Amino acid sequence: MKKYLLSFIIGGTLLSCGTQNIKTTMNLPQDWKHTTNIYEVNVRQYTKEGTFRAFEKEMPRLKNMGVKTLWFMPITPIAQLNKKGSMGSPYAASDYTSINPEFGTMDDFKHMINEAHRLGFKVIIDWVANHTGWDHVWTKSHPEFYLKDPDGSFHKASGMDDIIELDYSNQEMRLAMIDAMKFWIKETNIDGFRCDLASWVEVDFWQQARPEVEKVKPLFWLGEFDEIESPDYGKVFDASYSWKWMHKSADFYKNNESIQSLKDLLIQYSQIGDSSMRAWFTTNHDENSWNGTEFEKYGDITKPMAVFSATWNGVPLLYSGQELPNMKRLEFFEKDVIEWSNEYKMADFYRTLLDLKSSNPALRGGDSNVSTYILNTSANDKIFAYIRKNGKDEVLVVLNWSKEPVEFTINDSNLSGDFRNVFDKSKRNFDNDKNFSFKVSDFAVFEK
Repeated sequence: MKKYLLSFIIGGTLLSCGTQNIKTTMNLPQDWKHTTNIYEVNVRQYTKEGTFRAFEKEMPRLKNMGVKTLWFMPITPIAQLNKKGSMGSPYAASDYTSINPEFGTMDDFKHMINEAHRLGFKVIIDWVANHTGWDHVWTKSHPEFYLKDPDGSFHKASGMDDIIELDYSNQEMRLAMIDAMKFWIKETNIDGFRCDLASWVEVDFWQQARPEVEKVKPLFWLGEFDEIESPDYGKVFDASYSWKWMHKSADFYKNNESIQSLKDLLIQYSQIGDSSMRAWFTTNHDENSWNGTEFEKYGDITKPMAVFSATWNGVPLLYSGQELPNMKRLEFFEKDVIEWSNEYKMADFYRTLLDLKSSNPALRGGDSNVSTYILNTSANDKIFAYIRKNGKDEVLVVLNWSKEPVEFTINDSNLSGDFRNVFDKSKRNFDNDKNFSFKVSDFAVFEK
């Protein structure tokens, strides 16, 4: 196990944050993971048909937009007993090794995966290890796999009536779960898992499962947990959710909190180091359906927050329809198709950011060769500016996170030389001019 020094730099000051164990060589991310992005696919709501074959037709458009990794929400069949709504939740599985007939057949899924790989995508699928639906096949064949209430009935998950929790003290169940995960690798050649409620499952299961599953092939592992609160899980997963950031940033906008509170949280994330990454996002399936669209949360700073998600250290995560943009909350248990048009007004915006993320070494996620400097400005209470550097490569990001126009100057020796604005292609020498005039919602991204 190697160790290395973690660093995070604010206004030119190096903050030493101790040491961090790196994963064993087998679990280190392959190089593509440092430059990828993730696009979450809600198959049910993506098209009128709601099928793999229908979604397959959209993949060339997403490739053109710069998407690298497709994450499919659960593809397994949905339990019918105690289901919610008329269609049920995809997170209440009735079988871990079958396809939801709502989406098509196993052959349809394999065809889509093959086409995705042909186009250059990586593919990960949602894996719901904590719980199943009430009529999962295991409830009949292996009822001992489940937690039980004192009266002997299956134990419901907290606050969710349509799912029951598995018993991870049962070693046979663990092996069956691992075999089910291997099934999808062997049968369909997917590239990894997004693990639902990963921190609700004992960490030693993931420590057991990952090396066993990766005997088939190396994989990408995205876990739904915040590593600040669950640090042991970060030693297993390649990337984790930035839940605290998402909630804190929403509170920042709605409650007029200080930018310093966001900087303080980013320092906490930086102290985790680069042996794992964070996934940054402005929305996803849970947030959209239950808490509102990204525009409800972030208002005027929605686009600046999206720029941050694509350029800060980690992995950018997008949700179905953000390229429109989607302005409505999608139903979770009913059919509610995204209101597509022939216009994808945000596609060029995301293409510019995703291509830059993939191509510029200064934006590599989880790479200790990259340094991040938060820059001093004359309006630190309104403007968030930072520069990321990897050798000769540099990317400058300037965001107006306030609700008003701002005139300001960047007063920081870490910014110098000639840059090009990646959106309007204008050139600028920051030795001579560090002055800005931003309107509400403005942002700028420069490449050295």
